[in-house]
Amino acid sequence: MKRFRFLRKLSNSNEKPFTAVLALAAAGFFSSNETTSSRTSILVSLPDPLKDSLKDRLVRPAFLPADQSQLYIFPSSFARIGLDSPGNAKKEGSGEDDDGEKRKCCNCFGRDTIANAAATVGPAVVNISVSRGFHGLSAGRSIGSGTIIDADGTILTCAHVVDFQGLSISSKGKVDVTMQDGRVFEGTVVNADLHSDIAIVKIKSRTPLPTAKLGTSNKLRPGDWVVAMGCPLSLQNTITAGIVSCVDRKSSDLGLGGMRREYLQTDCAINAGNSGGPLVNVDGEVVGVNIMKVLAADGLGFAVPIDSVTKIIDHFKNRGRVIRPWLGLKMLDLNDMVVAQLQERDPSFPKVNKGVLVSMVTPGSPADRAGFHPSDVVVEFDGNPVGTIKEIIDIMGDNIGKQLNAVVKRANDVTATLSVIPEEANPDM
Repeated sequence: MKRFRFLRKLSNSNEKPFTAVLALAAAGFFSSNETTSSRTSILVSLPDPLKDSLKDRLVRPAFLPADQSQLYIFPSSFARIGLDSPGNAKKEGSGEDDDGEKRKCCNCFGRDTIANAAATVGPAVVNISVSRGFHGLSAGRSIGSGTIIDADGTILTCAHVVDFQGLSISSKGKVDVTMQDGRVFEGTVVNADLHSDIAIVKIKSRTPLPTAKLGTSNKLRPGDWVVAMGCPLSLQNTITAGIVSCVDRKSSDLGLGGMRREYLQTDCAINAGNSGGPLVNVDGEVVGVNIMKVLAADGLGFAVPIDSVTKIIDHFKNRGRVIRPWLGLKMLDLNDMVVAQLQERDPSFPKVNKGVLVSMVTPGSPADRAGFHPSDVVVEFDGNPVGTIKEIIDIMGDNIGKQLNAVVKRANDVTATLSVIPEEANPDM
């Protein structure tokens, strides 16, 4: 009787129904019932006035005896609403705030996250196949993947999928494009850059084409979830999921010669046929182009970052090819630990906190003519302090034939200012 007198007192008070319910919980009036649902629920005893105010929120369990009409199920989700009126429950469940505006759930990862990302991009992922020939002889078909990135039929893929490192294509630049919905088109190779292994294919359609949104790769972190999509082993509409393992894996780390390149490393399963397909973040945006895997190991796949791809696409549109300045330097990023080790080995090494170490100068190159020496430390380039190779590359941009000044530190803290004029790099370098 004391319990129900307390309940009646609450129901007749001016407190909101939710406040009364939480007061009941604190007073020990709730008992858990795990048999009623796979989710946590609470069995609550309520007087009629309070029961009527919450009748739209509570459930009367069918298994209870008729003489216990005051007992109702109190869902666990009910407690998450807070101490507001029942009308606010709709806003909580719908993702709306007090002003009716939609709220975005940041850093949420649920059971549908991967599926939603794949469903967003999937219709724009295509299978690309091309007949190969060399000196008039058939060499079978190459099969890869691509992504439609523009409604005009622009498809992003890998150069080795459509060009195979310079071997002649018997179809003379024509490829077969098969979409996820079964439609087949004849595509034309518009541009290909062998250095970055990026190519553009165009198709024409009288009906609308699905497209994928390009995101950004500079905000990716090791551990971020990603999805690799494409047609591995000719199995169309395949997706694999994993995480980003490294955001700036250098081509030199992989034993690849030529000019410096950086890749996204992922542990998504990538196999023959995935090349050219998209690497997608959990928001359904393309953040990379899958390009290769390490054959001797599992869980080591690589993709060209979409930020680099976007620049390449701009070069294709503006100049028809990719313009790359070349200095003729091999360089190394410095940090405190590396500097300390170099100074320990050679006390005359310049006293710097950061910079870019010149490890080799190509004879006859623009850098050689400018007077660069091995062991120089570049601390300023075109008037900007620099500490990484990427910063030097970004400063150069696509400037060819423009004089740039570099400040270097040498042994015994000697400072020199050098003027260098970049040349266009050989695409095969």
